[in-house]
Amino acid sequence: MKWCSSTYIILGLLLVAIDAFTVADTFRFQADTMIGSKATGKETVLLSGNAKVWSEDLILQADKIEISGKDNRYIQCNGSVVGIDEKKGIRFTTSSLFYDRDQKKAQLIGDSTLEDKENKVVARSRLLEYNDESGTVLLQINVRIFKDKLVCRSDYALYRRKEKLLELRGSPVVYKEGDEFSSERMRIDLNTDDVVMEGQVKGTLKSSTKENASDGSTTQP
Repeated sequence: MKWCSSTYIILGLLLVAIDAFTVADTFRFQADTMIGSKATGKETVLLSGNAKVWSEDLILQADKIEISGKDNRYIQCNGSVVGIDEKKGIRFTTSSLFYDRDQKKAQLIGDSTLEDKENKVVARSRLLEYNDESGTVLLQINVRIFKDKLVCRSDYALYRRKEKLLELRGSPVVYKEGDEFSSERMRIDLNTDDVVMEGQVKGTLKSSTKENASDGSTTQP
């Protein structure tokens, strides 16, 4: 059975929708247009136009949002996607997002940005995977990470929010207060901004009076 609405979904209609698509926690949504199906094994809700889904911890907004699976497990967002986790101080934007509510994992595809206000970190890439339970962020393709005066770029990065650690691979380069470092692999302690480099190490140290360049293959803090 399918049902639809071409008007803005207000609280009363939300209660009907939630009764048809029962969830374990508080879970609401709204949009300009809604189409839904209760067919067994194919439970879906398609929201279009100013679509918004929110629970106690997470807010998702997009041009279109599709909710599917048992107990609304899967959420697919497309077009001008914005996500906010106020409790953790996380905000992200992307063009396409897939979220598994059971595993608490999100995959962002397209030009994506994650802002971590708690750790004062901004991360950007073309492919981003966020694991809420482990507190890890995997970034791939055109990775850019900013924190205070620290700027990092690489092809691959693993950001551990809880430990405040950053691992860079794939031609990583770090710019720190005018200095430039590059190597095969890098680890950065975001508590202290200390950089550990492994493999072929290169660096340029700048000061107001002179510029020093180094090239070696040793591990360097």
